[in-house]
Amino acid sequence: MSPLPAAPLVLGTTNAGKVRELQELLLPLGITCRSLAEFPAAVDVEETGQTFAENAALKATLQARALGQWVLAEDSGLVVGCLGGAPGILSARYSGAGATDTSNNTMLLKNMLGSSLNSSDRSAHYACHAALANPQGEMVATAWGNCGGVIATAPAGRGGFGYDPLFIVPEYHRTFGEIAPAVKALISHRARALRALLPAIQAHLAPG
Repeated sequence: MSPLPAAPLVLGTTNAGKVRELQELLLPLGITCRSLAEFPAAVDVEETGQTFAENAALKATLQARALGQWVLAEDSGLVVGCLGGAPGILSARYSGAGATDTSNNTMLLKNMLGSSLNSSDRSAHYACHAALANPQGEMVATAWGNCGGVIATAPAGRGGFGYDPLFIVPEYHRTFGEIAPAVKALISHRARALRALLPAIQAHLAPG
């Protein structure tokens, strides 16, 4: 049996859904993953960046420096063309203080009233930027991924999280809320970004 790496890879998020997806992607590499929630010394990083890439870099480097650990952080969200790119980097807090997935989805539908399901103005994409930082807080690698889709007129499915019940993947004619987790793990924006980052993660952290 291969030995475990000397240090775990800390996933720079407390979002349970994101942690689950990231752990499933990294499991085949034999890398020990830990959630940020397991570290009392974790800092509250203010997402002051103007892009997903800037916020991912902030979260990775500042947490790595605070914890003295390898940290993989990502910033992702939904980009809707007819809303000028919103919710964008504000996806998690789109509906204001105390935002929840339900309130964010409700806000999104409210702001898109009047658009036809088959109209091109309901097109959108999920975007994800990922960043890997070493224990000294230095950026080692970055990657990005996206997934195109269409915003539904009503939620469908109970799977996933965030805007998944509203995000229709045209190739499957279903929302991410309806698609099996195994399929989402292949085509999602987060999966694509992480797969692009896997060679760097493996080079620095994989056993052997």
